[in-house]
Amino acid sequence: MKKAKRITELAVPALTVTGLITSAEYLYRYAFKRVPEVPPTSADKQKYADQYYAYVDWLHQQPTQEWYLNEDTAYQLVATYVPAEQATTKAVIIAHGYKGNGETMANYAKMFHEMGYNVLLPDSRAHGHSAGKYITFGWLDRFDYLRWVDDLIKRLGQHSQIVLFGVSMGGATVEMMSGEEMPSQVKCIIADCGYSDIDDELSYLLKRTFHLPKYPLVPAVSFINWRRQGFRLKQVSSVKQLRKNKRPIFFIHGEKDVYVPTAMLNDNYAATQGPKEKWIVPDASHAESFWIDPAAYRTHVAAFLNRYIENPS
Repeated sequence: MKKAKRITELAVPALTVTGLITSAEYLYRYAFKRVPEVPPTSADKQKYADQYYAYVDWLHQQPTQEWYLNEDTAYQLVATYVPAEQATTKAVIIAHGYKGNGETMANYAKMFHEMGYNVLLPDSRAHGHSAGKYITFGWLDRFDYLRWVDDLIKRLGQHSQIVLFGVSMGGATVEMMSGEEMPSQVKCIIADCGYSDIDDELSYLLKRTFHLPKYPLVPAVSFINWRRQGFRLKQVSSVKQLRKNKRPIFFIHGEKDVYVPTAMLNDNYAATQGPKEKWIVPDASHAESFWIDPAAYRTHVAAFLNRYIENPS
């Protein structure tokens, strides 16, 4: 609340050049700078806390491995690997949400593990145990996850069957991956509540949360990010990437999502060029679709996967 109040107070100074620089810098740090720990979940999902920690406990009890990209610790990326109970070529890479980490996806990891998959849980840049000072909202992460794909293939073999799965920022990450050239071992994608592009998402949240207009703050934040990370916010687009996608993709979105509005699902769905399905979950808020009914969620996911993944062991 203090940070939200501070951003709102900066709206008036933003009318001056000096004020704009100050406000944009504060907003940039608020939105892009890594945090030392995972923030508390939203109030509407506090009721799932006991279930959530039970999934985390399950993950801690598994015979996991730590995988790494980059030997230089200043750029090192870390992932947790959960091998399937029976040897299989099936694997899923699970991309976590904004300011989360691989551990926060333990519920999805357990679901896929019970379906017989090897599971890889990366920490994205500037999250968890991975290096990085600033969050890239999936844009640079997409290249990191492509390297995780290559790593899986090296370890599991050329007959690997890989699923890309992500929620929220992770959903956008796998959507953005879809526009890149990927190995044939990547068979399909599941994106839960991913945004259409970060420029629109940031503008939407700025207005909804702080009652501030897009201009001039968002362009100023974009300029700061270009100077620090080498890309402008307009580039960070699931829609543009999905227009190049030919792989099957399953979109999931909560009907009552006010963090990433359902209209963004429609934009993403319209953009993709491959086989596509969507499921709008009644009464679900942002990233709540699994928690409302885990059994129904698993049923929908399994039905999609059964169309594209074979089951050799």
